Formats: sequence, structure tokens, C-alpha cells
Amino acid sequence: MVGQMKSFLFLFIFLVLSKTVVSARKPSKSQPKPCKNFVLYYHDIMFGVDDVQNATSAAITNPPGLGNFKFGKLVIFDDPMTIDKNFKSEPVARAQGFYFYDMKNDYNAWFAYTLVFNSTQHKGTLNIMGADLMMVKSRDLSVVGGTGDFFMSRGIVTFETDTFEGAKYFRVKMDIKLYDCY
Repeated sequence: MVGQMKSFLFLFIFLVLSKTVVSARKPSKSQPKPCKNFVLYYHDIMFGVDDVQNATSAAITNPPGLGNFKFGKLVIFDDPMTIDKNFKSEPVARAQGFYFYDMKNDYNAWFAYTLVFNSTQHKGTLNIMGADLMMVKSRDLSVVGGTGDFFMSRGIVTFETDTFEGAKYFRVKMDIKLYDCY
């Protein structure tokens, strides 16, 4: 009986601690400096009936009606990345991948995509994935690898919504910090 109580207490403490330690770690002064750091702007134009030529993304599933936060909606994209806020600027990369809405009680999406670079400045790819907690001003996703100029890179991409025009168009500022560079 006492052994079962100890096991239950241990399990209870573990579950409580694991649920409360979910916030992002704040940077400390001892964190390493990035070996590469640059800012890009991600432009997304959602497909609608009247904009086939301009659309850079399309929903391939519609929300199943579980709440008011698009839960279950899946979007595939091939979005231009620019070094400034102007959508008409020359793209320096393409963001190719998908995101889906995965929270029933607030807006939240999970991204998995590749930045494909083919410019005079960079050639290669960066693979990025993670949760986009949209209601938070600044959120981090992980750089989990890369090729070419970004061979085996790892790091953090900080998202900040720069412009939001409903489901039709949004722009995200992406501050990319790479900590493993070869």
C-alpha cells in the first residue's frame, strides 16, 4: 500500500511538473552567438475563386466544425520570401511546405516547411518546423537541418506577424538565427 502511494505521488508530481514547464526558455547571457543571422519576410496569399494567378497557398481540407478556430484545416504553400516587406520585391527564397490548425480553443498552427534558396547570395535549403502560437507576439520555430550553404544547420526562427488581412493575405517577419554552421 505504501509502495503504491509513493508510486502514485511520484507520478502525480511528474505530471504536474511536466505540464507546467512548457514555456519557452528565456535567452541567457551565456547563450552562444549565432554563426549566421538574417531577416526574411514570408508572404502568403490564400487561394480564392478569383485569384488563381496570385495565390501562393491553398487549403486542402476545410475545418470540420469543431470550434471557431479552424481546427483541422490543412494548408499547402509555396510562398515567396523577401528581404523587405514589399511583396513585389525579388524573392530570395521560396517557403514550401504546409501548416495545419491544431487547437480547438484558440488560433494555433503547426508548420513544417523548407526554405529553398537559389540566388546569388545563397544556394541550398533550410528545414523549419514547430508550433506557431499565433496570439503570441513573438514565437520560435526550430531549424532542423539544411543543405548547400546551410549544410546541417540548426537554429531558431522567430516569427512575428507583420501584417494580417484576414485569411486572404498575411506577412510574417522571420528572424533566422543559425547556431550550427558548417
